[in-house]
Amino acid sequence: MPNCTQDFTATRLEFGHLGRRVIEGRFDGGNMTSDGGVMLLAALDKRIGLTDAAASAIVDPREPSSITHSIRDMLRQRVYGLVQGWEDLNNHTQLRRDVAYQSAVGREDDLASAPTLCRLEKLGDRAAAVKLHEVLVDQFIKSFKTAPVELVLDFDATDCPLYGKQEDRFFHGYYDSYCYLPLYVFCGEQMLAAYLRPSKIDGAKHAAAILKLLVTRLRQVWPAVRIVFRADSGFCRQRILNWCDRKHVQYVVGLARNSRLQAMVAEVEADMQAAFDETAMKQRGFVELTYGARTWKHTRRCVARLEFGELGNNPRFVVTNIKPTERDAAQLYDTLYCQRGEAENRIKEAQLGLFATRTSCQYFNANQFRILLSALAYTMVERLRALALRGTPLANAQIHTLRNQLLKLAAVITRNTRRIRLYFASHWPSAPIFQSALHALNSG
Repeated sequence: MPNCTQDFTATRLEFGHLGRRVIEGRFDGGNMTSDGGVMLLAALDKRIGLTDAAASAIVDPREPSSITHSIRDMLRQRVYGLVQGWEDLNNHTQLRRDVAYQSAVGREDDLASAPTLCRLEKLGDRAAAVKLHEVLVDQFIKSFKTAPVELVLDFDATDCPLYGKQEDRFFHGYYDSYCYLPLYVFCGEQMLAAYLRPSKIDGAKHAAAILKLLVTRLRQVWPAVRIVFRADSGFCRQRILNWCDRKHVQYVVGLARNSRLQAMVAEVEADMQAAFDETAMKQRGFVELTYGARTWKHTRRCVARLEFGELGNNPRFVVTNIKPTERDAAQLYDTLYCQRGEAENRIKEAQLGLFATRTSCQYFNANQFRILLSALAYTMVERLRALALRGTPLANAQIHTLRNQLLKLAAVITRNTRRIRLYFASHWPSAPIFQSALHALNSG
């Protein structure tokens, strides 16, 4: 791999010929950028105050008179870089001199170096993690102009593969690798928590405490809001269900199949098999159940979604405290529980598109901080879609598409005592969307 600190300005690149002309290139264009879209991120950040709030969550132990790069400036540099696709700290060896990045961050000189940004990550202790999670929740609350009627909180755990000797590194049998086991919470497309955990724990570990904190905070703002806890069978724990019952939090949670549940639907499955054998058409239906595990204090409403096709039976079970008069079995499963899968798409965007799996720091708290940097970047992307791109062809675009069509924008930059001007391409296809997005952010 080439050395990122190497000076390429004198290197001539040869691309062959076009007729009698030689086609060549050099890295000596001066103040140009490949990331002109970072200015759109700066306008968004000014609108929602994300990095200002995040900076206030981190205690800076440095001597004030010796500070060159503030916490806020470094957070902007790091988060904007993640959104733009620069995951590695070494990328900032060159990006720190990019005039577009300097202007977006709010500086007129070199930004922080890679070693300085590395030291920033080491400031991420547990107290900072708590405060940054509060920033995520506050951003979520600020996104509502009026009180919502219902909030569905999706809890999901996933793996974060490890390839070094990181602190609290353990092997996980299900994922068949050394990994962390972060816990994510989403409400719709908005992220409320990105909590890093070692992988030697139960997948539902800490979920009850995080649910309690979220419900308490949300009801402080909206006392009458209806809150629904939604998760797969890995979160079907008596402690969580009992707490939801006591605190009037609704839940719809997957329930692992067992012999008792199977016996309760065996007759219906036999009828479905007979119907399939007769018609050769896939059979599907729902059964209402009253079920109580031996460790439960009382029975609960359960719904079985049954299918029989060429591969045989395919039952799924969920447990809920939502009354049948509010949602019948089909509505509960198809329109409520199955939407849980959307949270998995959001996790993929955070991990694959915004580098939440880049937990290569030696220390656990520093890796938690990196996860939260990706969470801030995710929040910025989500707010960009909601506030600036609504009604455009990119309203539902994922981060990779946004980068390719909106943010990776080449520009020539001039900077003098009176103005900084970015000269964008005259025939860029996304120019109308970019202009519309900037107008929406500036007029909000």
